[in-house]
Amino acid sequence: MRVGVLTGGGDCPGLNAVIRAVVRKGVRGHGFEFVGYRDGWKGPLEGLTMELGIEQCRGILPRGGTILGSSRTNPFKVDGGVEQIKANLERDGVDALVAIGGEDTLGVATKLADLGVDVVGVPKTIDNDLSGTDFTFGFDTAVNIATEAIDRLHTTAESHHRVLVVEVMGRHAGWIALHSGIAGGASMVLIPEQPFDIEDVCARVTTRFESRYAPIIVVSEGAVPLEGGDMTLVSGEKDAFGHVRLGGIGDRLAGEIEQRTGAEARAVVLGHIQRGGTPTAFDRWLATRFGLQAIDAVADGDFGTMMALKGTRIERLPLIEGTGELKLVSDEEYAEAQVFFG
Repeated sequence: MRVGVLTGGGDCPGLNAVIRAVVRKGVRGHGFEFVGYRDGWKGPLEGLTMELGIEQCRGILPRGGTILGSSRTNPFKVDGGVEQIKANLERDGVDALVAIGGEDTLGVATKLADLGVDVVGVPKTIDNDLSGTDFTFGFDTAVNIATEAIDRLHTTAESHHRVLVVEVMGRHAGWIALHSGIAGGASMVLIPEQPFDIEDVCARVTTRFESRYAPIIVVSEGAVPLEGGDMTLVSGEKDAFGHVRLGGIGDRLAGEIEQRTGAEARAVVLGHIQRGGTPTAFDRWLATRFGLQAIDAVADGDFGTMMALKGTRIERLPLIEGTGELKLVSDEEYAEAQVFFG
């Protein structure tokens, strides 16, 4: 069997570990050959391939990013895109695809599976917002990077008696903010699932200063104010999946705090730092296991499925179950963080 592999959407630590596991077990365990498709769905859409074998996968386990490249290409937004993908797969002699990506990438995989393409999905997103799996790889690395940044910012905040607002990724789900905020000892955590009251934020800032400690506020990029709120946009342009580019809530919040309390406030935007660099041990472990199980699913002919972590087991779910709805922070989970606010 000849298997194509692609990585789509935003890069994250652990992608190369999946590729390595898929190829190593595919070659040695099942006798498969592989084709690497470059730059996400753009690869099979435009016929962009690269050689992919054990040699190409040596030394990539600890590397961030993806050796295959990525993009946010949506073939369903291209005239004749699906037919072109099918034609290129046939031309390349590819019998099955392993698609590694998040909500958008696996959403395309779900539609293609319904149209007869043999595809297996591996879930990836640093936001950890795919409902079918307990965790996605990349999330643990992002949380560790954000937590380290918060740890470092505490000393600057205390030295200058300054409010520091740390903006982290999280378009619709606040998992990175919640986990890093609790782990980093933040004074407040603001997430998309819980619109915030700016007056309450400022009151807690004042209370924090009265206790002779400087506030650290962690905010998801998609967080919104309670009254008259909308997501803060970098630009109004949308990508191929209809997403606008978010960013700026940290600066907006810092400005409001400074104006309302008189305390000096600064925003720190972690941005793509959260995506890059060496994956944590957990993310390497999880990504590797996803890859091993994904290629077994291909060997079993169990197409239209994705890998999911349930407890400590890797299970196979129908693709639609993993991408049908977002996994959001519950009221109960947010209440745990609220104990430490102020």
